[in-house]
Amino acid sequence: MVSVVQNVAIDCTDAYELARFWSEVTGCPLHPQDRPGDREVQVMLPEGPLLHFNHVPEPKTIKNRIHLCLRPTTSREEEVERLLKLGATLVADRRKPDGAGWAVLADPEGNEFCVLRSESDRTGASS
Repeated sequence: MVSVVQNVAIDCTDAYELARFWSEVTGCPLHPQDRPGDREVQVMLPEGPLLHFNHVPEPKTIKNRIHLCLRPTTSREEEVERLLKLGATLVADRRKPDGAGWAVLADPEGNEFCVLRSESDRTGASS
């Protein structure tokens, strides 16, 4: 017997608005029945678990113990710039001069996530 991961739950103070941010990040839609003010909202990823946003009364106070790692379809640098324009903030820059590493960003409610090198960034580094 095994368990299947149904969703990745993210606590937040405004489930709909944070889900909208992640919908823009991933290019995936919100669940069609979700509306502003809902206490639970889902981003419908095409594969794997859903992103499930839960309203909680308390704000985030410490570093995440679990986080999402994103591999962009464009370059890492272009994706970091796009995400910053969507409302993310740069938390830590772990990028190295040789192109390795990642950028740690936070969503509008302070949840950290990483932006890794894209496949094309990785292929270009090994050529």
